[in-house]
Amino acid sequence: MKIRAMVASLLSIGALVTSINVSANEPIQPIKAAKVANADVVELGKMLFFDPRLSKSGFISCNSCHNLSMGGTDNIPTSIGHKWQQGPINAPTVLNASMNLAQFWDGRAKDLKEQAGGPIANPGEMASTHKVAVEVLQSIPQYRAHFAKAFGSDQVDIDRVTTAIAAFEETLVTPGSRFDKWLEGDKKALNAQEVEGYELFKSSGCAGCHNGPAVGGALYQKFGVHHPYKTASKAEGRKGVTGKDTDLNVFKVPTLRNIELTYPYFHDGAAATLEDAVKTMGKIQLDRDFNKKEIDSIVAFLKTLTGDQPDIKLPVLPPSNNNTPRPVPF
Repeated sequence: MKIRAMVASLLSIGALVTSINVSANEPIQPIKAAKVANADVVELGKMLFFDPRLSKSGFISCNSCHNLSMGGTDNIPTSIGHKWQQGPINAPTVLNASMNLAQFWDGRAKDLKEQAGGPIANPGEMASTHKVAVEVLQSIPQYRAHFAKAFGSDQVDIDRVTTAIAAFEETLVTPGSRFDKWLEGDKKALNAQEVEGYELFKSSGCAGCHNGPAVGGALYQKFGVHHPYKTASKAEGRKGVTGKDTDLNVFKVPTLRNIELTYPYFHDGAAATLEDAVKTMGKIQLDRDFNKKEIDSIVAFLKTLTGDQPDIKLPVLPPSNNNTPRPVPF
């Protein structure tokens, strides 16, 4: 029995070492499950994420553009805001967004908390103000009770609102992809075409920008390194933040996690399919014309990056009352 136990222990250690070696030697690392520091803050943040009353019209919520049933995006080229305004840029996924070096395509928000306050007061998005949003929440006793439970007092302010939304968004990670299982040592998790696609992804240079646990999101890069990208979009990238001409068309590298779900692609949403995106990226970023077989292999690999989607139970939002500021219709 002791011998069997020793063998089992050695096999377990061997499997662990294999797992560690596989992921340690690769440019991409597995995603770890989210850690919840304060469940009450997260629950409040979930309510606020789904509450359309943070918008002027009472119609648009965070989930409108970052739909958790659709990979954390809205699956349209550019988002629709207040009074059906067509937004200037594609909505990036909120899934695994906590792993980004900054938020928004141009990185103008340093973290999820800062990002959460932006759309509420943006006239082209939710079109409210922080003052009005706080007044709406403050007018609802049940919300004040939730703030008290989460923060120790029933004070409602925009700092607490954005803190709670960010705390909820930090839980929206997607571990458990087939590729993660392969990295952890399960060599049956990927088929030959998917492994071939991954090797090509590395050897052709894609992994130079798309690496780490989020497979991107860790740096800024010029869009159109070898050839200019032709687009009707007026988005300037980092130039809009820094004012530097050298930052024109420099954007945050997007995560490729769950990329199968987050179409259409690029900041202007112009690439309808993964095949289109891979072909374009190969040409303008790598100066390489991928053939159909290569594109199919890379796409096959990219689809292995789809992880376990957040299992969200929709919150029941407390009702407005006679004292709640009324929405302004479109």
